[in-house]
Amino acid sequence: MDRSAARAQAMKLIYEWEMGGDGGEETRLNLLEIDPGESEADFMNRLFEGVVNNVSEVDSRLTPFLRGWTLERLTRVDLAILRLATFELTRNTAPTSVVINEAVELANRYSTDKAGAFVNGVLGNLARAMDEEQPGGEAGE
Repeated sequence: MDRSAARAQAMKLIYEWEMGGDGGEETRLNLLEIDPGESEADFMNRLFEGVVNNVSEVDSRLTPFLRGWTLERLTRVDLAILRLATFELTRNTAPTSVVINEAVELANRYSTDKAGAFVNGVLGNLARAMDEEQPGGEAGE
């Protein structure tokens, strides 16, 4: 599994958690077929646990950029993607452009035909706001 696949699997775990699951070992081994020793499994786990453990902070960073939408109104898939990317942007896990591009790809693959543009707009606005908070370059780079 590469980093893109790890993000996709983390998004699926976040989605399951949003739907009332726990993203536990049974899901990881049986549903997602992830071997605990697999390459990038630790990265996937850090992303999932980071979102779950910091969901209030993630949501508070994300909400101002939803522009007319609420967290409750978003599809659970879009919310999982946005939470994952917001966590990554705030933790500088990868360059901003990579995080946004990966999120748009997830939206294009797993959500509606308009979700990619929506995700791109929300995350682009969030990234610009974060960049203004941190003078001296693009956030995450």
